[in-house]
Amino acid sequence: MNIAQELASGIQRCSFEFFPPKSDEGIDRLMETIAQLQHLQPLFVSVTYGAGGSSRARTMMLAKRIKRELSIEVLVHLTGLGHTRQAIREIADDLAAAGIENILALRGDPPEGDAVAEGDFLHANELITFLAQEYQFCLGAACYPETHLEAESPEADLEAAKRKVEAGASFLITQLFFVNERYRMFVDRARAVGISVPILAGIMPITDAKQVVRFTKLCGATIPPLLLHALYTSEMRSGEVADLGVAYATLQAAALLAEQAPGLHLYTLNRSPATQAIVSALRITGALP
Repeated sequence: MNIAQELASGIQRCSFEFFPPKSDEGIDRLMETIAQLQHLQPLFVSVTYGAGGSSRARTMMLAKRIKRELSIEVLVHLTGLGHTRQAIREIADDLAAAGIENILALRGDPPEGDAVAEGDFLHANELITFLAQEYQFCLGAACYPETHLEAESPEADLEAAKRKVEAGASFLITQLFFVNERYRMFVDRARAVGISVPILAGIMPITDAKQVVRFTKLCGATIPPLLLHALYTSEMRSGEVADLGVAYATLQAAALLAEQAPGLHLYTLNRSPATQAIVSALRITGALP
């Protein structure tokens, strides 16, 4: 199934993101989690790819099992940094042979410290160009409503997103955000510079206050002060952070759908309860079909 073609239908859907566990037993447990979410009929599930391809084997294993064993479409993350053209060709050939049709093409994380980034694809648009010219995959790319931390400016970051689309990306998925106005402003700016592809809104249900603060520092997302205060207050009472996180994400998602966001991409952290609760609530209220 081509994700871009499904998005063109205009039907708002959810998608879920998972990362490959480090053990075979962990992958088995995650497959059970994904199976529990199957009845929610996600548009697709995505499988992340570790920095420099560190999770390559498990990413491929998990993606193939989802494709083979579950009635869910798969979007496989693929990073350019640290890979030669031949290595990317081998991975792409393997994915195509497995019947996987959709790739989220990313630059990937640069090396830590003073190490120099290596590989034939130092930017995401270069990887997208190669895949678009050589294969028939449906390609997606990432974007950043609050600007990538390494970007020189919001304008430069937006131009980078535009280059990805011009290279062949047919949809974008945003980094997580907690302030809907940042998403609305980003979409308006993207449309103004000629980016017309669907932009899926990335939502992460909060289940741990300290964890989400760490995540937002890494990606530059803003946590509203009132939400942050409520999280730390709730953290003192067992179970309340997750309840608050589900409630906030549900309200956030409902507002985005009401404003015609083409879809929601939920960062699940490999857990099902919060995702189950959010999507079920959106369906009960009619926000999702």
